[in-house]
Amino acid sequence: MMQGLTAISKRYGARAVLENVSLSLPEGEITCLLGPSGCGKSTLLRILGGLISPDGGSVNVSPADCAMVFQEPRLLPWLTVAENLALAQPFWRSNKCAAIDDALAKVQLSGVRDMMPASLSGGMAQRVGIARALLQRPRVLLMDEPFAALDAITRAEQQHMLSGLINGQRTSCLFVTHDIHEAITIGDRILVMNQGRISAEFIRAESGYPTELKRQILNYLQPIETKE
Repeated sequence: MMQGLTAISKRYGARAVLENVSLSLPEGEITCLLGPSGCGKSTLLRILGGLISPDGGSVNVSPADCAMVFQEPRLLPWLTVAENLALAQPFWRSNKCAAIDDALAKVQLSGVRDMMPASLSGGMAQRVGIARALLQRPRVLLMDEPFAALDAITRAEQQHMLSGLINGQRTSCLFVTHDIHEAITIGDRILVMNQGRISAEFIRAESGYPTELKRQILNYLQPIETKE
């Protein structure tokens, strides 16, 4: 069965946050969930991660197979990088040190294992957060606007790194963003979300030039006032 969601609904009181939302997450691809604030993106991500339960529909992936990366790295400041990463590994796993070194190498941070979080730049700290998620060996990597707080140059570097990590691998990635340029840059597929529904889907490889893809996406985006 393809991992993802089928006919998901979620309400908070009288307000429908999600209505009949379905999506699939192919292996080795980045699926960008793009929409304005308050459209239900983060709620959908948290349902996939098992943090909240839907009112209807089915989730076709176990929360144990998911790892979450938030906008903030959320590293424990009194532990070194290696000690922070060690917390993400099962107690029974052997060769933990080798696994930590491998995860840091994947995010291009070899040599920082003994540094404290306060010594890291914002981009480096976020890469450690991604390495921590990778150590869980997830089938699905869930990312909630992880690069939003970074400067433009660092953000571009992180986007390039993430594409290299996911493309061609067995991990799926659902990446939440409200930045059209970011979605076009890294998304193999782009799902446009409006008011609790997915209103359009674009496959980047089939959508022509970025300027044309951006124009098409803008036709589907509807700004709203409420917040998630």
